[in-house]
Amino acid sequence: MKKIILAIIVIAEVFVACNNNATEKKNTDTNVATSTVPAADISTKTASSVKEIVDDYLQMKNAFSKDNDKDAAAAGDAMVKAFANFNTSILTSGQSKIYTDTQDDAKEHAEHIGSNGGNIKHQREHFDMLSKDIYQLVKTFGGGQKLYYDHCPMYNNKKGAYWLSETKEIANPYLGMAMPTCSTVKEELK
Repeated sequence: MKKIILAIIVIAEVFVACNNNATEKKNTDTNVATSTVPAADISTKTASSVKEIVDDYLQMKNAFSKDNDKDAAAAGDAMVKAFANFNTSILTSGQSKIYTDTQDDAKEHAEHIGSNGGNIKHQREHFDMLSKDIYQLVKTFGGGQKLYYDHCPMYNNKKGAYWLSETKEIANPYLGMAMPTCSTVKEELK
């Protein structure tokens, strides 16, 4: 189901990009993709509600980068509340479907992170999956701020993992203090 939704989003983004003189560009100097979400498609209320979720996600990411499982758990609990407080009545029917499908998975991962303080390895496994969901929300609704989509090639037996960050400087949430700068910025989201 996620693949179908992702395919629909990609097709919609291509259509919007073609009609808006390309909303994605490649920066050849730094090899970082930059993308924006068309402002006309997102209400201020929606962006504000998503920003609250993103802020909790960023607190969680920062806690993981410092190997702090307790603060990560608290951020997970806060994110669950942010999802519960999200006003879906402000969404169009298409946006509501995307939000609901993404929210179901993301909320479950946030709950696991919140309830597993003391088991940072398990929390990070859920953070990996949560990061995919939050990226989908940000690509669909915007994040309310400039964000960076980072990649760690070493996590999960070198399978790698992605996350969103509010800073261009790398602070790796998967490897924490053991390898804090192991990663690269893959995309800039405005």
